Amino acid sequence: MKIINTKDKDFDKEFQNILSRAKVDIKQVSGIVNGIIDEIVQEGNVAIKRHISKFDNWTPSSDDELLIDIDDMKKAYDNIDYKLKESLHLAYDRIKSYHEKQLPKSWMNYEQNGTILGQKVTAVDRAGLYIPGGKAAYPSSLLMNALPAIVAGVQEIVVCTPTPDNEPNELLLAACYLCGIKTVVKVGGASAIALMAYGSQTLKKVDVITGPGNIFVATAKKLVFGEVNIDMIAGPSEIGILSDDSANSKYLAIDLLSQAEHDEMASSIMITTSQKIADDTSVEVDNYLKELSRNEIAKKSIDERGCIIVTDTMDEAISLMNEIAPEHLEVMTQNPFELLPKIKHAGAIFLGQNTPEPIGDYIAGPNHTLPTGGTAKFYSPLNVEDFMKKSSIISFSQDAINEIGEQCALLADTEGLTAHAKSVRVRLGK
Repeated sequence: MKIINTKDKDFDKEFQNILSRAKVDIKQVSGIVNGIIDEIVQEGNVAIKRHISKFDNWTPSSDDELLIDIDDMKKAYDNIDYKLKESLHLAYDRIKSYHEKQLPKSWMNYEQNGTILGQKVTAVDRAGLYIPGGKAAYPSSLLMNALPAIVAGVQEIVVCTPTPDNEPNELLLAACYLCGIKTVVKVGGASAIALMAYGSQTLKKVDVITGPGNIFVATAKKLVFGEVNIDMIAGPSEIGILSDDSANSKYLAIDLLSQAEHDEMASSIMITTSQKIADDTSVEVDNYLKELSRNEIAKKSIDERGCIIVTDTMDEAISLMNEIAPEHLEVMTQNPFELLPKIKHAGAIFLGQNTPEPIGDYIAGPNHTLPTGGTAKFYSPLNVEDFMKKSSIISFSQDAINEIGEQCALLADTEGLTAHAKSVRVRLGK
């Protein structure tokens, strides 16, 4: 694994490459995705079936065949191994409990002159969840996307997931049943995003779309934003690790690989104050690679997008990591909580030697749908508020409008909005 030092003469260039790790020219696929969206807007299910035939190697014979039967979901749930079902329920309970703590509150504030100001928080009516299912299926992603929507109070949740060869993943169906999902559509990619955004003969349009996907899914989400709300534009998975000489190099190595095995485009970046830890971790990465079932994917990711940076001080390491703003950040130091106030930008922060990133992927409780590619500087993890919106509440008494109405009218006058000003003044002095 590549090791660089902040003292290296070409360090700045190397670091800029790290910062630009997620840059993808979506122009190359925008034309294709726009075409897919237009076809679905114009043809609905006819286009959906054509796209399934083209991309998923089977052709639905009817509109009904686009949907997964609830009985099939129940059967999948009933048939999964007892221990696996137990784990699924544990993850469900922990994720739900965590997100219940995020619920925002409606509130009212009463002023002495009769003014009432407040905020009303309401769930969206319909949410659409995209769950990848091409090379692999991700029941954990279903839980992470469905449970915040359920906690928010969304009444209708639909799921779109690709089913190559018309063979849905049984564990994903079991997770859908556990979450009470009634509508699952067997379509993926940009087609799924367009279907949820605009609707068809089978599906009403949704209000918000969440969930990860490839460049076609990400581009489609970007193009339909405004027609519906979206969670974020997610890119390849990534991990950042801050470590000192107290860290265990075996832990560091396997944690770096835990993201590298996701995707050839995944980024695994460690910043450490110890040259020895850097050297030892690099060796351990090579040792672990031989044992991985997805070793070719992980190796390409590590070779092309992995890096260990050695710094003189931990403050320098933290400063660089804040610039990177990783999706996942592990802090593997002697006193990790002491560093927490200095960490500004990360999707999720894992503190201590016994908190590997995968514990957050599945069962800790916080959401694993996180901002990537440096967008943790301005995006948050998927949360309950992504499925809710706020309305302002305003009520003025006669005394209240008499007290500040003229100042309001004066501001309207200065903007040349005569009706605005008169709308206030006709109510004054009664």
